[in-house]
Amino acid sequence: MNFAFTEEQDELRKTVRAFLEAKSSEAAVREQMETAEGVDKAVWKQMGEQMGLQGLAIPEEFGGSGFSFVELGIVLEEMGRALLCAPYFASVVLAANVLIHSGDEAAKTAHLPGIASGETIATLAFTEPSGKWDESGITLPATGKGSDWKLTGTKMFVLDGNTADLIIVAARTGKTVSLFAVDGAAKGLTRTPLATMDQTRKQAKLDFADTPATLIGKEGAGWNVLSTVLDLAAVALAAEQVGGAQKVLEMAVEYAKVRVQFGRPIGSFQAIKHKCADMLLEVESAKSAAYYGMWCAAEMNDELPSVASLAKAYCSEAYFHATAENIQIHGGIGFTWEHPAHLYFKRAKSSELLFGDPTYHRELLAQRIGI
Repeated sequence: MNFAFTEEQDELRKTVRAFLEAKSSEAAVREQMETAEGVDKAVWKQMGEQMGLQGLAIPEEFGGSGFSFVELGIVLEEMGRALLCAPYFASVVLAANVLIHSGDEAAKTAHLPGIASGETIATLAFTEPSGKWDESGITLPATGKGSDWKLTGTKMFVLDGNTADLIIVAARTGKTVSLFAVDGAAKGLTRTPLATMDQTRKQAKLDFADTPATLIGKEGAGWNVLSTVLDLAAVALAAEQVGGAQKVLEMAVEYAKVRVQFGRPIGSFQAIKHKCADMLLEVESAKSAAYYGMWCAAEMNDELPSVASLAKAYCSEAYFHATAENIQIHGGIGFTWEHPAHLYFKRAKSSELLFGDPTYHRELLAQRIGI
């Protein structure tokens, strides 16, 4: 069992980092986060057509490259580092994985090629106004049978829900949860962008009023698929958090070297040294958790549920702590809007809460390992 990255994986990281440094600079991030769509269409197209990033982990028979979750994790880590503004997480991690694990060949054939090429922006809508991340939080009813279904109700905090061409909705059919595909232009669908603390990741409220929908997979089998996808999403988010944490660590260390006070660099003061050392320890530990999670996700083994919760809980706290310490080390300049430190701080806080906060995942972990 070898947990080191291969030469090809290291090359992928280098290529993606170079691309994002060119296309997702701080200026580009600030520009995109002010727009309603939150994505540069030209860059998104380039990611799909030239880089093949959207189809990276989608099977080859559906237009993807067929790489594993490890490669996907590497790309997400670099995107977290660059704070990329794009619907990549919603489309590639959430929606594509629901389709891949649904067992519905017709739905895969219909939707995955478009997601893989980047032509289709897709998302998953499962959270409701209650804000719960588990099965009990899904109450939106679906009525109908066969190929004729209608949805009525509200979904909240839907990532990139305002721009998605395809929305996969978790709804109740009787007492069980099923999954449905809804066209972004379907009648009865109202989309309202939400004001978010982290402007680099757009969210929307979706209202359904007798909105036509197509069943994905078997009726009543939705939660089995969704619970697996949420574990994969937790690992994916952990990888993204590690990328951001590594970046703010580098920012803090660099500033500590060049900022001079009382005639010497602030990095020579013991208090600053301790902060940087603690950040390094936490970031490296977070990497270990995220990388192990990526390996479990690639293997789809029995450890995935517990490792996913462990990685999400630890990486969330490590990233948030690193961004807070980065602001402290920068001092006054770190508190200003002009400095990028606050962009990482907000991303860290919103990612900490997304798919359940550390307390939720520690409780889940305890249940999963039978404590």
